[in-house]
Amino acid sequence: MPNTIQGPLSSHRERKRARRRREIIRAALEAGREKGYHATTLDDIAGRLGIRKAALYHYFPDKDAILLACHRESLSELERIAGDSRAVEGPARRLSFLIREHVRIMTETLEGSPLAFEVTVLPAAARAEVIRGRDRFEGVLRGVVAEGIEGGEFRAVDPKVAVFAILGAVNWIARWYRPGGGGIQPAGLGDAFADYLLRGLARESGRARP
Repeated sequence: MPNTIQGPLSSHRERKRARRRREIIRAALEAGREKGYHATTLDDIAGRLGIRKAALYHYFPDKDAILLACHRESLSELERIAGDSRAVEGPARRLSFLIREHVRIMTETLEGSPLAFEVTVLPAAARAEVIRGRDRFEGVLRGVVAEGIEGGEFRAVDPKVAVFAILGAVNWIARWYRPGGGGIQPAGLGDAFADYLLRGLARESGRARP
């Protein structure tokens, strides 16, 4: 006979644990945005949550593990939008969707935190995991650009260079974006980036329309 009490209690504990892990990640993103990864300590993260540093060890063994969790969250989002993009018709519209959603990840999921740049500090296995995830997303973008070139929507450019330019522009958001600062809204920022970056791929006789 199933334990009807243990089930709901266990599920509640799992949700509570997941919520607390998410709170720790957000505190780390906030601290990293203000102080940088290297200057941020576990005490800084715990202090933003009003808890003792020792409490963090129930969820993460060290600061690198928190950083890896930040990357895994963003990579999961990139995998999701790459999948969702397959339902968008046409290379230009698909690329516009991917750019806008990538900007959203930088401004909302990662909150404009420079932790998005911190990869080399991770242990080799974790670093390789993050790089593989990034490479997969880069491959999706290259495929869309190549399709647009073949179909005549985009100019005949090097897809590799074009994607490097797109990723460089979007990733650099972490260097200057601040939530709520300067009146810049994430949704509008995504639209602007998609417009600017697709203009660079437009054919001479027309424009790649998102």
